[in-house]
Amino acid sequence: MNSDGGNTTGGYLLSGASGMIGAALRAGLSQHQARVIQLVRRTPVSNQEVQWNPASTSPIFSPQSFQGFDAAIHLSGANVAAHRWTPAYRREMAVSRVNSTRALATALASLDSPPRVLLVASAVGIYGDRGDEILDESSLPGRGFLADLCALWETVARPASAAGIRVVHMRFGVVLSPGAGALARMLPLFRLGLGGKLGSGRQWMSWISVDDLVAAALFAIASPTLEGAVNFVSPHPVTNAEFTRTLAGLLHRPAIFPAPSFALRLAFGKMADEALLASARVLPRKLLGAAFQFSQPTLPEALTVTLK
Repeated sequence: MNSDGGNTTGGYLLSGASGMIGAALRAGLSQHQARVIQLVRRTPVSNQEVQWNPASTSPIFSPQSFQGFDAAIHLSGANVAAHRWTPAYRREMAVSRVNSTRALATALASLDSPPRVLLVASAVGIYGDRGDEILDESSLPGRGFLADLCALWETVARPASAAGIRVVHMRFGVVLSPGAGALARMLPLFRLGLGGKLGSGRQWMSWISVDDLVAAALFAIASPTLEGAVNFVSPHPVTNAEFTRTLAGLLHRPAIFPAPSFALRLAFGKMADEALLASARVLPRKLLGAAFQFSQPTLPEALTVTLK
């Protein structure tokens, strides 16, 4: 596979490369000596970047730079849990995710030599708050802002699938990584012995280690039978109370300071109900059916590796 940029064929086109998942995927692809070209909105600073503007009517500045890739991976979008869900931030989440996905899917569909597969980020938030119900890729979407956003996010990729590109919607659970994301925000409190369950703690958390996420993405690229919604979660979801006990136990700290539901709602507004207190007991049926092997399938295994 060629290693230089520009007009060469093969390799991977990656948006959102600076985020937690994007950085992990870029590192994983690089370990396989793969050519990775990053989509950027600013002026490129190397031949490993190509410029685009998803807000433009012509998002691709240099169409020849998009030709001939093996796969495209789209991760761009405002962080769901980064801010309180004000009306303005809801608009930012919707615009950043939906518009960029539509623009990229449409642009790829117009190419003479499009990628064979497009992986697009989504989330298990599409299932909404479902209590103890066991959910898989055949389950219907739930209700709420996040569920509606995820459903629309997936729908706007249709131009790519209509053009014959295999589209995989990566429905991420909570991604366990030590340097960023939910776990990184929890660790300082838990290391001080100030951690605790969220609300009742009975809500189900569907999670995946960042190592298994990268492996699953590479597996999905290489597996022509994987298409449509694919749950990127461990086969062993846990309740928030179990997650809290496991994390505290591995850190040898107590976890006796729960965050009451009312306090979370005061602090985070609607985001608390849909992102912190919602229950989603999600299984990776498609990955398991395709014989994907998780390296860290249980929470103690994943946290032990992550906390090293």
